[in-house]
Order: sequence, then structure tokens, then C-alpha cells
Amino acid sequence: MKKVKGSDFFCGELFPESTSVEKTEALPNTYDWGDLFERLSQSRFRSKFRLTTKEIVYLKEKGEDTIARHAADFIRKRLAPAVIPNDGKQTPMRGHPVFIAQHATGCCCRGCFEKWHRIPAGRELTDEEQHYAVAVVMEWIKRQLGE
Repeated sequence: MKKVKGSDFFCGELFPESTSVEKTEALPNTYDWGDLFERLSQSRFRSKFRLTTKEIVYLKEKGEDTIARHAADFIRKRLAPAVIPNDGKQTPMRGHPVFIAQHATGCCCRGCFEKWHRIPAGRELTDEEQHYAVAVVMEWIKRQLGE
């Protein structure tokens, strides 16, 4: 298991054995969020996203591990495929804290993911790239919770 710097978020626990995504040992030990979150804060659209009380209660009820599994599942199904028929419209704007975090961090569609994270569209995301996307989403959620 690899710990993401400054959190209790373990990358090795994201993709349970029951998913088709294989675990990888090639994950970085830490991510430098400084530049990314600075750039996101400069975006009028990205910086307007906030968690509501309802979503915060949901996060606390479910716990970090469950939310990370939800994020991994959403990323695997909605962001990772090489071809997404409804790309740009596959992530709802509300309904789950992870959806809000995906929009806030540019992990909502392959076009935004390429723009904000410089990971090209048109090919399936690697396991490492999926772990990275989940780590970004979870970091945003933790920042919203004030951790």
C-alpha cells in the first residue's frame, strides 16, 4: 500500500479484487497538489463547486474508504474507457459528492481531464492514471472537509 502525502488515503485499497482494474505497484508515493489546486482555483467554473451540508453528512456517514471505492468505480466506468459515447455529459453535476469533486477538479470527462491533468483522451486510462484521478478527487473532498 502506498500512502498519499498528507492523508490517510491508501492507493492500494482503491480497486477491490472484484473489479476488473488491476492493482499496480508503480504508483508514486506522493503527489504534489500545489500547482494543480492553484490552477483550479483560478478557474471561475471549477472554483464555484462546494459540498453542501447534505453531501458532508453523506461523506461522514459512509466514511473515506467507501467514498474512495465509489470514486474508483465512477472513474473506471465513466472516465477510463478510450471511447465514451457521451463524453462531456457522463458525469452528473450533483447527486454524489464524488460527482461534484470530479467537476471541481477537471476529472469529469476526458476533455477536461486532458486540459487540467495533461493526460490524453482517445485511449484507455492506465491503472496508475485511474489511481491518480481518484487521488485528486479524494484530495479535493478532504480540502472541502477542512482536513
